[in-house]
Amino acid sequence: MKTDPVSFEVFRNAFISVAEEMGAALVRTAYSPNIKERRDCSAAVFDVEGEMVSQAEHIPVHLGAMPESVKAAIDVYPITQWEKGDVVILNDPYEGGTHLPDITLISPVLYKEEVSGFVANRAHHADVGGSVPGSMPGGATEIYQEGLRIPPTKLVEGGKVNQGLWRMILANVRTPIERQGDLRAQLASNATGVTRFESILRKYSRLTIFTFLTDLHDYSNNRMLQQLQQMPKGKYTFTDYMDNDGVTSEPVSLTVQVTIKQNQIIFDFTGSNPQTQGNINAPFAVTLSCSYYVLRCVTDPTIPVNAGCYAPLKVIAPVGTVLNPRPPAAVSAGNVETSQRIVDVLLGALKEALPDRIPAASQGTMNNLIIGGTIPGTTRAFTFYETIAGGLGARPKSDGIDGIHSHMTNTANTPIEALESAYPLRVRCYKLIPKSGGKGQYRGGEGIHREIEVLSDQAVVSIQSDRRHFAPWGLRGGQPALPGRNRHWEGTEWKELPGKITFTARKGDVISIQTPGGGGYGASKEKKRDL
Repeated sequence: MKTDPVSFEVFRNAFISVAEEMGAALVRTAYSPNIKERRDCSAAVFDVEGEMVSQAEHIPVHLGAMPESVKAAIDVYPITQWEKGDVVILNDPYEGGTHLPDITLISPVLYKEEVSGFVANRAHHADVGGSVPGSMPGGATEIYQEGLRIPPTKLVEGGKVNQGLWRMILANVRTPIERQGDLRAQLASNATGVTRFESILRKYSRLTIFTFLTDLHDYSNNRMLQQLQQMPKGKYTFTDYMDNDGVTSEPVSLTVQVTIKQNQIIFDFTGSNPQTQGNINAPFAVTLSCSYYVLRCVTDPTIPVNAGCYAPLKVIAPVGTVLNPRPPAAVSAGNVETSQRIVDVLLGALKEALPDRIPAASQGTMNNLIIGGTIPGTTRAFTFYETIAGGLGARPKSDGIDGIHSHMTNTANTPIEALESAYPLRVRCYKLIPKSGGKGQYRGGEGIHREIEVLSDQAVVSIQSDRRHFAPWGLRGGQPALPGRNRHWEGTEWKELPGKITFTARKGDVISIQTPGGGGYGASKEKKRDL
């Protein structure tokens, strides 16, 4: 390593601070509660080849997939075609994106007129058009039903906004004021990142920083190889299931074979279900992101996160399967629901190889709830979007955690006050579900019961959820958790709802979401939970 240890740590933390400040700027200036309150956004820094240098501790499914977006942008616009002030926008799941509501902005960082790296952020927009508010229709069968599809395109060129593209985007969404505010916040976030990255280059020079980036990549790679060398070599398989694809009632299987070698680990998803009619197909960028996340979870968390630590990992997902679909397959739930099952199946495969590191299954769903309509007394549309927490799986030495987002999501809670002040909705119930976690020597975390009343004359409701039939599994004799449950109060009685659905609700109707708990760990009599 050419960089001395002290300088190495200075540089490493300097680049982490760039990503963290970008995230802070995005949250602070965002318009929508989904970004401002829930923090459904992420930021990262990349080198000149589009390889990740650093990231903030944001959303795993965003961060692991973002390098594919940057590389897609570089494919469309080679390095010689970038200039100071450019910003590329994209959300196309087949060109580096995840699902259409996740919009990514990418900006180059120049030093003496040479591109020296990139900064990027991704944020979930509560509506990007499509057949229903929220752009995640329960029965979608092709991506065109899910919203506006944006390939890598320059939104800003040389510091000048492409007004035609800007107007086109806002003309195709239901909440243009909110979208405009959030896009401007994303622009501000990237501008912050560019300024901070440029200041590092000016202070230390381009050559010094490039030397550090090479050393950082090698350092993370070497430490990951050390972790692999300590793992038991062999092949480990596991299969798990999604309830259905939202169009048919058939379960959808995910299968993986994990092969651990001396200097490589392979996640081979051959044998998984063919791509589905419904929208649970996960673009390959999402499958990669989940694979990166699990590798990080089962190795040393102090390894710096960058492209180097993922270099020993090979991911195989045949084209045409649910984990690498062909266009124009619908994918909106693949990013939020299938991603969680990918994590479950990988952890299930590794439970024998790394028994002291693998927990029981967590809730395994993000419980996506979207409610859209018109604000009473106006002609202005609203779209509310939220993912609801659940139980964390029990661990080898401790209980699971109650009511927490787990694995591929890392969003915050939407405060009731913020929700009710922004939308014509009322929260009727928000509590933990007693005994919803699996029993065992260590008990799984409890799920959440959330009920929301519609106050507008009518609204379109979309639910994307899973683990309503296949409960989160326990481990080492621990019991499975209670599965989730969705219901609709229509004024006189409760109606049971499937896991994936879009329907119309009216004023006074109540939507009830009960999220799964986490699986239990270890065979034992139920013990009293510490208060």
